[in-house]
Amino acid sequence: MGAAAAAGGGGGARRWLPWLGLCFWAAGAAAARGTDNGEVLPESIPSAPGTLPHFIEEPDDAYIIKSNPIALRCKARPAMQIFFKCNGEWVHQNEHVSEESLDESSGLKVREVFINVTRQQVEDFHGPEDYWCQCVAWSHLGTSKSRKASVRIAYLRKNFEQDPQGREVPIEGMIVLHCRPPEGIPAAEVEWLKNEEPIDSEQDENIDTRADHNLIIRQARLSDSGNYTCMAANIVAKRRSLSATVVVYVNGGWSSWTEWSACNVRCGRGWQKRSRTCTNPAPLNGGAFCEGMSVQKITCTSLCPVDGSWEVWSEWSVCSPECEHLRIRECTAPPPRNGGKFCEGLSQESENCTDGLCILDKKPLHEIKPQSIENASDIALYSGLGAAVVAVAVLVIGVTLYRRSQSDYGVDVIDSSALTGNSLLLNSAMQPDLTVSRTYSGPICLQDPLDKELMTESSLFNPLSDIKVKVQSSFMVSLGVSERAEYHGKNPSGTFPHGNNRGFSTMHPRNKTSYIPNLSSLPTRTELRTTGVFGHLGGRLVMPNTGVSLLIPHGAIPEENSWEIYMSINQGEPSLQSDGSEVLLSPEVTCGPPDMVVTTPFALTIPHCADVSSEHWNIHLKKRTQQGKWEEVMSVEDESTSCYCLLDPFACHVLLDSFGTYALTGEPITDCAVKQLKVAVFGCMSCNSLDYNLRVYCVDNTPCAFQEVVSDERHQGGQLLEEPKLLHFKGNTFSLQISVLDIPPFLWRIKPFTACQEVPFSRVWSSNRQPLHCAFSLERYTPTTTQLSCKICIRQLKGHEQILQVQTSILESERETITFFAQEDSVFPAQTGPKAFKIPYSIRQRICATFDTPNAKGKDWQMLAQKNSINRNLSYFATQSSPSAVILNLWEARHQHDGDLDSLACALEEIGRTHTKLSNITESQLDEADFNYSRQNGL
Repeated sequence: MGAAAAAGGGGGARRWLPWLGLCFWAAGAAAARGTDNGEVLPESIPSAPGTLPHFIEEPDDAYIIKSNPIALRCKARPAMQIFFKCNGEWVHQNEHVSEESLDESSGLKVREVFINVTRQQVEDFHGPEDYWCQCVAWSHLGTSKSRKASVRIAYLRKNFEQDPQGREVPIEGMIVLHCRPPEGIPAAEVEWLKNEEPIDSEQDENIDTRADHNLIIRQARLSDSGNYTCMAANIVAKRRSLSATVVVYVNGGWSSWTEWSACNVRCGRGWQKRSRTCTNPAPLNGGAFCEGMSVQKITCTSLCPVDGSWEVWSEWSVCSPECEHLRIRECTAPPPRNGGKFCEGLSQESENCTDGLCILDKKPLHEIKPQSIENASDIALYSGLGAAVVAVAVLVIGVTLYRRSQSDYGVDVIDSSALTGNSLLLNSAMQPDLTVSRTYSGPICLQDPLDKELMTESSLFNPLSDIKVKVQSSFMVSLGVSERAEYHGKNPSGTFPHGNNRGFSTMHPRNKTSYIPNLSSLPTRTELRTTGVFGHLGGRLVMPNTGVSLLIPHGAIPEENSWEIYMSINQGEPSLQSDGSEVLLSPEVTCGPPDMVVTTPFALTIPHCADVSSEHWNIHLKKRTQQGKWEEVMSVEDESTSCYCLLDPFACHVLLDSFGTYALTGEPITDCAVKQLKVAVFGCMSCNSLDYNLRVYCVDNTPCAFQEVVSDERHQGGQLLEEPKLLHFKGNTFSLQISVLDIPPFLWRIKPFTACQEVPFSRVWSSNRQPLHCAFSLERYTPTTTQLSCKICIRQLKGHEQILQVQTSILESERETITFFAQEDSVFPAQTGPKAFKIPYSIRQRICATFDTPNAKGKDWQMLAQKNSINRNLSYFATQSSPSAVILNLWEARHQHDGDLDSLACALEEIGRTHTKLSNITESQLDEADFNYSRQNGL
């Protein structure tokens, strides 16, 4: 310890006192105090006159910067000697610089001493505390000691212990930026910069920088956005932290609603709308867009204008002295209302009351000569005879034509009852439809020669070639199950009900003319169509590979009745023309017959291509009227008791009570509205053996749209080269680019300027025409090249993109076949009876009986709906006789492919009303339940 102290005090020379004047009393004092090293000096000398030294200046704490030594200063009076003592060791006299002066006011001696301390001295010291030095001053009376001054090496490290972090805060929110400066001696002082400008917290009361080096902004303002930097500095250096970006954002707020617009129709049921904008305030700096709808619609009814119509003429008035009589009529049958037109024509009529014989040569009748009267009588007689002759001639001609018409078809009438004993004739009240495949329970009787004519001349009319007549037993018809489902490519709508108690009568010849208009109105555009016969048990009608299906619930059709139900998809030019920004999102689906009445809502599933989001789309369900016009049924987000729409990511399930033609349309609310497109590439050889054609399709992401592409490619000999992919196409008005990339340069070549093609936005967004595709022609350099590899890039400007990797052989024998559709679509189009439903009928009855009964906590069917993610428009189910049954019908429509009974069982267990796990029901239990149900219903 002594050696270390000697080293720290300036070497061995610091161990002894070099001054001679004090040796005698220092040694005596040391002996008196019992010390052996002289480190403790006498505090006073009692026998000597004077005062103790008083320090005028004491040494201050000092920092060594880099390698520069520091000077410690000490001044006292009266002082005979002053020496420094560092770390308990005396500093050598040679290292002191001493100055002596006289205090003029007191006449006492003032002594001032300096020493230098180097960086090496401080670094070589290894003690329990910092390097320190102290002054000791002597006078005749004794000694005095100054305060200890510490000497440390100053430094400032480079890295901050904590850098401030960027923040995104809402307006008027609090901002706290933390900063822990680098370690240093002396401790660094912190200053904050905003955009490289110092922040003065004294001038801005909203900012506080005093709390432990942190920056606090109490209420964020838009002007507080910027880059903030923490600056740390001491006597050695300055350090800058990483910049922290602060963004003060503003969430959007809705403006007030505008006034309701006028009703969009002059007559009948229409809609009104009002709108609001997200400008109060507008979102700034990435703030959230307003939640909710920007457009609201309500239904309205405008009184239709009624044009006036004349009443019948009144009786003629009596003949006036002027030989005229009058009659009048009023415009009251009905009177004009709601802006309707007034009756056209005269309201009063007059004429001569003696057929013009009242006045002759301006003389009264009694003055006319008899000869004139005879002439007038002869004229009237001849006129009557002529009219009679004409009437007889017309009657004779009419009778002759009537007899000829009777002889034309009278010999062709066949009484089928004479052949089979079971006559089933066509109903005269029905319009026959020759293009429909129907199921009859008796023989067919052609009632009119036109029937034969149509059957023999079917080649003149394209749809008539699809006539199919299927005769089945009465048992099958009453059961409601057809022998097998028919799937037709071309058939218009038309059907009629089947029933055991229905009476039929022979169709009279007067119905012959009704055939003629039907021929001209036969559809010529292509339709996908399927049919099935359904009865009281219900069933499911599926259009394979299209995503379209129809669920007829049990009991929707009255007992002892069966109907041939059809479903078709329009694949031609859409009849629904887009209105403004509205776009068609689904196929036009027709189900019928339109005059069929159901007792329970049926479920129609329609695929769509919208990326569902209530923030970006306003989706509507529309129906085509008998006049061919489209009217809105409801908005998907509306509350309605007439129908129900449940929008899933790829399909919409609609509960309806009337058949017809339906479609989904969408009105984009923002530019972020997205349509889902399916992109696929097909290839085939061209007439030239060296050429190979690539066709890239971009169609709506609905199965039926892609099926149309597949059908066209099969006719052209095309082959699918890569699995189709999904492309999100934004409604931001930017076009679509399709390009061919990475073509092997020495094996293939593409025509110049054709490697990239651009499609306008409206062509892709509207998609109301034929499937969109771009064709690329590639040419081989030699016939030996059989492999093709390239990339197809489909991208929207400022949007998404997809890459189709083509790796194929152009030889059909070596080409790998890619499946068009999943196997789950390859099912029978029509399923009837209990087999068509996932939930066994007995289990279904128990669920309905349990949940339709209210309890103390409320109506349990509402809990059943919520557990199955049905959270809106519950008022629709409340109007049904069995809300639980309708909810289960909707569940059946949503789960026609997976049949996830396990999730339904979990929902029931969560409610706590049943503990039956439906997924554990075995196939034998299902068959037994179906058999028991059929037996109970007498089937």
